Amino acid sequence: MQGGRHGGVRGPQREASGRRPRGGRLSPARPAAEAPRPPAPPAPPLPPGRTVVLPGRGRTFVREVTGPPGAPTVVLLHGWTATADLNWFPSYAPLARRFNVVALDQRGHGHGVRSWRPFSLEDCADDVAALAQVLGIERLIAVGYSMGGPVAQLLWRRHRRLVDGLVLCATARSFASTRPAERLFFSSMFGLGLAAKATPPVVRRRLSGAVLRRRLDGAPLEVWAAEQFGTGDPGTILQAGSALGAFDSHRWIGAVDVPTAVVVTAQDSLIHPRRQMALARAIPGALALPVAGDHGVCVMAPRRFVPVLVEACSWVAAGRLQGADCRA
Repeated sequence: MQGGRHGGVRGPQREASGRRPRGGRLSPARPAAEAPRPPAPPAPPLPPGRTVVLPGRGRTFVREVTGPPGAPTVVLLHGWTATADLNWFPSYAPLARRFNVVALDQRGHGHGVRSWRPFSLEDCADDVAALAQVLGIERLIAVGYSMGGPVAQLLWRRHRRLVDGLVLCATARSFASTRPAERLFFSSMFGLGLAAKATPPVVRRRLSGAVLRRRLDGAPLEVWAAEQFGTGDPGTILQAGSALGAFDSHRWIGAVDVPTAVVVTAQDSLIHPRRQMALARAIPGALALPVAGDHGVCVMAPRRFVPVLVEACSWVAAGRLQGADCRA
């Protein structure tokens, strides 16, 4: 019985042409064309990289560039929440004209060492020493940016025979000031880090993505930079923030006995230039080199930052050679 307005079973639907489909059956739906995949985010030119096993510690990602024959080695230590590439990509090639360059992702950041142990800056310094042993590096100049500054300071303190010089950029002897709000911010990071490790990865990525979009708005290579941030472990990175808040080298930084340059980010809104200058004054014979820019000048204005960085490394390398002549 043909259905109509009074009920019953309705007949097959007509096609748009008005003709009934053959056999009284609905035509199978055509598969929708796949949406074109978005192009991969553009990345800057980068030197070769590889994963290196640090015996008893884990795996980390390392980039290496060979400099001129007999050149000293600089080991680049990136800042908090960043990666080696994000922090240093504008600096690789200019530095490699004068130095052998090694850069690693620090633990919990990028593709750095993963561990369920609580994050510590001391472990980061020991990771660098372990990497130097694996790569056969006997002496190095440690170049630290922001969080990399404390790691470089601790590397000198814990592995003095390895460190020929220090270049400390956008950093200080301590990160938490005497203001209660700032101390509370850093101290809360450890608990947040533990909670983040128990948070599902999808939720962590969404939360971190929202933060990164605000931080990177207008940055060069914005999409690529966001992907770099997203490779880290959020829980460990939060714990790293807590470790930064607890770091304090006031009592021992004056004992540094290797050539040291401090690159001062002159408009820094995170680490006040006064605190950076205080670090330079605390180290005997240290050279302070200002660069116009905020805390992210290494990425946001590399044409200003990189020449100052190269000058700082060159000054330290020259002092290193003079020191070797004096010791001979």
